[in-house]
Amino acid sequence: MTTALAVPLAARRAADDLAAVREQWGDLLAAIGRRPAAEWPPREARGFLDQLATDDHGLDDEEPAAPRVGRLPLILREHPAPLNLDALDAARAVEVELFDLADALAEQVQRPIRAGRDDRGRFIQDRADAADPARWHYQAQTSPGSRAYGLHWAAVWVEGRLLGEDPGDLFTAVPGRLLEHTASTAARARRHVERALGRDGRTSTLDDPCPWCTGPLTGRTRAGGEPLVTCSTGVGCGAPVMLDDRGRRTWRGAELVGLWVALDARRRGVVA
Repeated sequence: MTTALAVPLAARRAADDLAAVREQWGDLLAAIGRRPAAEWPPREARGFLDQLATDDHGLDDEEPAAPRVGRLPLILREHPAPLNLDALDAARAVEVELFDLADALAEQVQRPIRAGRDDRGRFIQDRADAADPARWHYQAQTSPGSRAYGLHWAAVWVEGRLLGEDPGDLFTAVPGRLLEHTASTAARARRHVERALGRDGRTSTLDDPCPWCTGPLTGRTRAGGEPLVTCSTGVGCGAPVMLDDRGRRTWRGAELVGLWVALDARRRGVVA
């Protein structure tokens, strides 16, 4: 049986990239139906804020909390009037690349279907082997094969090949050159998704000053979707958050809810 120590570093990194793709896939599909907004953080990166905020905070009165993986159909569907073409293009590109990658892996590492005999002694395909749920099935003129289950399943299946899951004789190890191709494809897919969702490490200067000291605020998105905001004033800022390693007040995670509420109150002229 393959152990964790036997998995190449490139395979682990590729598996991490694929996990990031499928964890953000629902957000990308939801983004297709929403116009990109000129705001920070990008609306597509704010799902976790919507989950943390209570209804009376009023962070986004015009639209409900962003749908998350688990509450969305995870299969890319036709959009007669997509509102975010960048998100749609990214989803289409990533889907094609990962489906083609699964095909390439199956061709190299998946055992052909065994032959069996019917009741007349004729050689036929072993039906049980053909129906093995661990198999990747190719697309054909009459069937989409495993592509019918969407990108999420393709990513899980490829991860399984990288990590040596499903011991037995159905799969062999991924050869070195194909591993390199798989790793580069997975990394590229992650970049496509995170760029379309505004989660690619971009930095922006917020229009509003700090509610506590009126210093400039800088926002930065990070891979995985959690943005952070820093105040350039430094120790002199009285905001109720910790200093970062450069001595700047920094909001991250649940702390951003408090910042958003304070900014909204300042815009409306409400004194805390």
